[in-house]
Amino acid sequence: MSNPPNKGSELREARLQLFDISLPGDKRLARLITEIGVVATRDRLLRECDLNDAEAIETRIDSLGASFITPEDEQWPSGLHDLAIGPIGLVIRGELGSNRSVAIVGTRNPSSYGLRTARTFASGIVDHDLTVISGGALGIDTAAHQGALDNEGRTIAVLAGGIDLHYPASNARLFEEIAQSGALVSEVMPGVAARPERFLTRNRLIAAIASSTLVVEAAYRSGSLRTARDAAELLRPVMAVPGPITSPLSEGCHQLIADRAAEIVTTLSDLIELVDPWRSETSTVGSCSSPDSSPSSGGPIPESPP
Repeated sequence: MSNPPNKGSELREARLQLFDISLPGDKRLARLITEIGVVATRDRLLRECDLNDAEAIETRIDSLGASFITPEDEQWPSGLHDLAIGPIGLVIRGELGSNRSVAIVGTRNPSSYGLRTARTFASGIVDHDLTVISGGALGIDTAAHQGALDNEGRTIAVLAGGIDLHYPASNARLFEEIAQSGALVSEVMPGVAARPERFLTRNRLIAAIASSTLVVEAAYRSGSLRTARDAAELLRPVMAVPGPITSPLSEGCHQLIADRAAEIVTTLSDLIELVDPWRSETSTVGSCSSPDSSPSSGGPIPESPP
């Protein structure tokens, strides 16, 4: 990634220093930035505490083969501007690209049906010049990333921890592959652990960066429903894949569909028609074994636990 045009500016330096000490979703900091601006917020904090040198912070990020981008950079994902509390900056390893995208999310403990479905959809999605976005977790996330890579497509992993920590460790090789063909994205400094509460704040980034969200196998209280809810609040299309009516792993998907909070999709052509209608006539149908049903839309999304 080339150097951003605002590199060395006071605004960029202030963002680096605030990024270094803040955590995602900090409402107090966000309110202060809204009221007085980024630079003035940094200056106020300097009177209260010591802040690390901006150049040293950026050098640390650069040493990992990563880059720091801000809302002022052209590489900044445009969807993040829709968030009430957007990131101060992002650490990126790889290239985000400019493709439209589909987030694929779901359980960490999927069935073979869920894994096959996520992988099949991801492979087909990249065939249509769309990027697959997920969270790098075990289960559906991993299957989605792998399906995109298997078809030589672009995929982006939005991480809950530092870009250097490779969490979960079993996906270390996968993360390296993603960085080569797509991007790893983090809202926290390198070295920051992926704590439970950071997965929920991370989910809002997935929902915002993606053009639409597909839920594959999610229990009724799955955190993936939080991503779906965030996407709906941002007026992004939300889709869900049905599963066996006896499977607890599909209860969340079925509830989304029943509440008209998600469109039902059972084939790749269903998805393409919703995401890119003008392409739907030429899409390749990739069918998944699941009950037929009519599409639905609108309505509330079931809550997931905080």
